[in-house]
Amino acid sequence: QVQLVESGGGLVQAGGSLRLSCAASGRMFSSYYMGWFRQAPGKEREFVAAISWSADYTYYGDSVKGRFTISRDNAKNTVYLQMNSLKPEDTAVYYCARRRYSGSYYVVRDYDYWGQGTQVTVSS
Repeated sequence: QVQLVESGGGLVQAGGSLRLSCAASGRMFSSYYMGWFRQAPGKEREFVAAISWSADYTYYGDSVKGRFTISRDNAKNTVYLQMNSLKPEDTAVYYCARRRYSGSYYVVRDYDYWGQGTQVTVSS
């Protein structure tokens, strides 16, 4: 059974930074793409970033390009999301997820395991 546990969310002022972590249990973490999504109240879940199993490839949503960085440490079974230059519109619950063996890196239904989410609030 795979479990994903996010941490690192909180309240920050606009322009500030936060680093989210996602600790994964279960085997073969290093064999899967991992992704971050977010969901604001009343909105659909939105793709934020994804990283290939070997970290050779990273992908970002248009709204976070140049400000967020995804990384992973396969030895620690952990994926990270460094968020800089935060804006009030980044306020959302952030979810870590594991992608299926195949599929798109930005489509919600192509991810099979999800964490419980961590709240990020950016004040203006």
